[in-house]
Amino acid sequence: MTLSALFSRFPFLKTAFEPNFPFSPKQFPFFYGWVIAVITTIGTLFSIPGQTAGISVFTEPVLTATGLSRVQLSSAYLAGTLGSGLLLPLGGRLMDRVGARLTVILSSLGLGLTLLYLSFCDYLIAFLNSLFSSVERSLVGGLVMGVGFVALRFTGQGILTLVSRNTLGKWFDRRRGFVSGIANVFISFSFSATPLLLSFGIDGFGWRGAWLGLALFVGLGMSFLGWLFYRDNPEICGLTMDGLPEETSRQQASNASEEIDSDSKVAKVGELTAAEAIKTVEFWGITLALSIHGLTVTGITFNIVDLGQQSGLSEQQAVGLFLPIGILSTVTGFLVGLISDRARLKWLVIAFLVLQLFGYVGMAHLELYWWWMMAIAGLGISGGFYATLTSVFLPRLFGRAHLGAISGMQMRSMVMASAIGPVLLAKFKEIFGSYQQGLYVRCLLIPISLGLTIFSRE
Repeated sequence: MTLSALFSRFPFLKTAFEPNFPFSPKQFPFFYGWVIAVITTIGTLFSIPGQTAGISVFTEPVLTATGLSRVQLSSAYLAGTLGSGLLLPLGGRLMDRVGARLTVILSSLGLGLTLLYLSFCDYLIAFLNSLFSSVERSLVGGLVMGVGFVALRFTGQGILTLVSRNTLGKWFDRRRGFVSGIANVFISFSFSATPLLLSFGIDGFGWRGAWLGLALFVGLGMSFLGWLFYRDNPEICGLTMDGLPEETSRQQASNASEEIDSDSKVAKVGELTAAEAIKTVEFWGITLALSIHGLTVTGITFNIVDLGQQSGLSEQQAVGLFLPIGILSTVTGFLVGLISDRARLKWLVIAFLVLQLFGYVGMAHLELYWWWMMAIAGLGISGGFYATLTSVFLPRLFGRAHLGAISGMQMRSMVMASAIGPVLLAKFKEIFGSYQQGLYVRCLLIPISLGLTIFSRE
């Protein structure tokens, strides 16, 4: 159903979702895209309850409350993340059909309701177990948590993140990398602080109270902010991308077309549908590069203590690797954002892949100082590339008309890769007695993505 069809069925919504209601973005004394930059950054931060950083803090109290084993809860989380990945293209198409404003409201309400559901998961497990006493409690518990994790990952990590990132991409063109770089600085710091802040909430209100508070905060708070401030694109508000005068905007569009024809620094594939985009080398080059990063980094993160012990590091030393990696990633993300506005994305992707290679090989040899330094540099700097490339690549190459559907296809690959990453890396340790072989196998995927990128047109 399109937005116009929805309005014809429910006329009272037409006024509420008019671009100039309750205020006109065109009347702001400055370009409304800067408001979009702020509110979409907030939207990404509101997705934290559905991200790994926001879920991991609840693991111990949920294990105690539900009686599930760590393996059973991890399996439910894996199933939930994979299920979310399969559904993401539907969410992307929803954004293309009904627009960012309604999509952010629906995803925020969905995330709030999911957190409400999870806050009573132990009661639900007990109730269902009493109804189906012949069924093993662990099976019932796994099913309840699996359904919750599908919804949590789909609404939070998936749609709320997707709609926020894509809305920002629709409002900026020449400054897209710069604005994304600034946003990623705040996002990186906030994600890093999340576990500590949520642990304070759990200590003060209990795990149930913390989830209920987040349900209210996200479900109502972000829904209202989304309705008030989100706008799908500048054109429906009578504005142009980057806030340029209309004549200048047309001239830049004409110049961009000439640059494309001359194979310039900012080449573009064109305005493609999702079906057309997934047939291009460019789409799979960047998607594979981002997926390899998700596959490997989540595997390293989940197994960091054991991986460090394998190289003779203490738990504190192993976990301490994330501090310099995080600092490097934040700084690099901003710098790459600046560069991406002026450079061919093709070379940024190649640099991203080479840095990943250095990082993964370094992680396989943490017992050696220079390899340890290489691991920090490789993972930290490539992390900055990752944050920027997820924001600027798709709108730059494939345009804005079908950005939701294309992003949904890409995120499906990235989410599913990150879901199986920890299990695969742990399996290599179980079979070979070391993580090194698993990290080397990930490195073998990099030349494939490099080949696709080198021979791409962009």
